Amino acid sequence: TRMPKACASHFPYPAMNYQPEACVVHVVDDDPGLRRSLRFLLDSVGWTVQLHASAEEFLDVVAAPQTQPCCLLLDIRMPSMSGLELQQVLRGRGIDLPILFMTGHADVSVAVQAMKSGALDFIEKPFNDQKVLDAVAAAIRHSAEAIEEAGRRHAAGAMLALLSPREQEVAQLVAQGRPNKQIAVSLNISEKTVHIHRQHGMEKVGVSSAAELARLMLRANPAALD
Repeated sequence: TRMPKACASHFPYPAMNYQPEACVVHVVDDDPGLRRSLRFLLDSVGWTVQLHASAEEFLDVVAAPQTQPCCLLLDIRMPSMSGLELQQVLRGRGIDLPILFMTGHADVSVAVQAMKSGALDFIEKPFNDQKVLDAVAAAIRHSAEAIEEAGRRHAAGAMLALLSPREQEVAQLVAQGRPNKQIAVSLNISEKTVHIHRQHGMEKVGVSSAAELARLMLRANPAALD
């Protein structure tokens, strides 16, 4: 059964900044009937649906990075380039978007392997409409969260870029919990100079403690304090 439009509003959309129509679901499958059926189903929720008859056709239009929540409903078995091959090409190009594989019963073990390579989930044919909608909603949320996290990471990096090279050196050591005296010895500068760079640096990035500075640096780069 198809889900009527009146029921679509119960779906838990990602970040409130995104309206359903701003979320894109790409469908890649060589079966035109299945593509039309999925468009009808996904349209009922309000998502923007883009249909692609082949992996190559999809590669012609996909770009990185993703700027709006999206996901890819991808058939595992297709002529020419398979879904698994497309997954590897996307990884090689640094295009990271949630992939939901569509698979027949005989391909379940292949789909599990695809998930080990980064796919979010797989859906067995013939489809249960509600399971498809739930899986796509989860993938869209996953995408929105990744985009928002990338935005926070970029903003934190932009803040830290305001620091001079010396302030960055001091900030790194402050964020690691080093006292001023230790930092002074490490950088071969006076303790007073460390204090000045520490204060100026914190004012520039809008933090007031070593803990806040550490959080900012880790937001910009999770490996920053390794």
